[in-house]
Amino acid sequence: MNQGPLSGIKVVDLSLLLPGPLCSMYLGDLGADIIKIENPRAMDATRVMFKNPKGAPSLYLMLNRNKKAITLNLKKERSKEILFKLLENADILLEGFRPDGLSKMGLGYQDLKDRFPRLIYCGIYGYGDSGAYRDFAGHDLNYLSLSGVLSQTGKDPQAPGFQLADIGGGTLTALSSILAALYYREKTGKGQKIAVSMMEASLQFISLYAGIYAASGKSPEGGAELLSGKLPNYNTYKTKEGRWVALGALEDMFFKTFLRQSGLDVHLESVPADESHFGEWKELLKNYFASKTYSDLEPIFQNPDSCLTPVKTMEEVAKDPILKSKGMILDKKHPEYGEYVQFGSPFPFSESPVTYRTEPPAHGEHTKEILTSLGYSESQIEEMRKEKVI
Repeated sequence: MNQGPLSGIKVVDLSLLLPGPLCSMYLGDLGADIIKIENPRAMDATRVMFKNPKGAPSLYLMLNRNKKAITLNLKKERSKEILFKLLENADILLEGFRPDGLSKMGLGYQDLKDRFPRLIYCGIYGYGDSGAYRDFAGHDLNYLSLSGVLSQTGKDPQAPGFQLADIGGGTLTALSSILAALYYREKTGKGQKIAVSMMEASLQFISLYAGIYAASGKSPEGGAELLSGKLPNYNTYKTKEGRWVALGALEDMFFKTFLRQSGLDVHLESVPADESHFGEWKELLKNYFASKTYSDLEPIFQNPDSCLTPVKTMEEVAKDPILKSKGMILDKKHPEYGEYVQFGSPFPFSESPVTYRTEPPAHGEHTKEILTSLGYSESQIEEMRKEKVI
């Protein structure tokens, strides 16, 4: 029996793509029962993105374990009846449309709160459900741009290359908000609406730089602050074979350890103490690493106090034996697509560990099963198929 910390919690998930589905997958890993709802003729786009040679929808598989899937055309009036039946026993409704997307169909929070007073309604929006940006379209890059995060990615702002606002501002903010709302409901019996703004949540990623601004009154310079490129001992360097390493020896004691391990300890007396020495140290370190291969640097990588790490590729991460041993890289086998890789959940509970109970479901795989459990007969289900409700 599943004994995860959220065992018994039921989630109706209307979200698509990345932020919402990753959030609901985490809720499922923690023990919640997830019902993923998709349009019968407009499935989650991750089902058709980044397919491998065997046809496996690799991104979809990364985001949708521990769920059951049904199809439901929310634009059909009869679909409301089905959704309401699902919500009668649900604790959480998760969605990621425009702020008034479900309201236009009579399914927004204001339409539901009186009928389902214990329901926790979580919407993951680009800009929240209020303010001047409310109805603007946007993506991760826009949220990072308007929150100021992008200005700190370099002297010339660069797209980070990963979905910082979607996951950090969306998925994880929604997840923590939902857990807090569950606790609040335990005390009061009341549900509520959570309107996550991925742009506003991204502000927290530049708290350090906001502190610099508050102290100096000047906007920090992208790529040129202490932790974004200025320090020689907190920087990236290119090796002899064209790979990269990350030196994060921020504290003096760790930098001295690195220097001893690297043979550069002849320079110990001149460890940079002020900005006037940064340039010469960067040049020294640049030349040192340019003369070394990863193999040469392996003993320093293994020193626990050197703070020198290889910049790993995705292939290396997927094969990392340490991550595999800790359950963060999962070698899975799908009944249709065969072997594939998933990331594990980063929730280390000692008494109620996460569980990986079911493979990501096919489009509408559990429609008949779930509708039958709600009391619909086979003839009614077939009628709804013909009417394109499901």
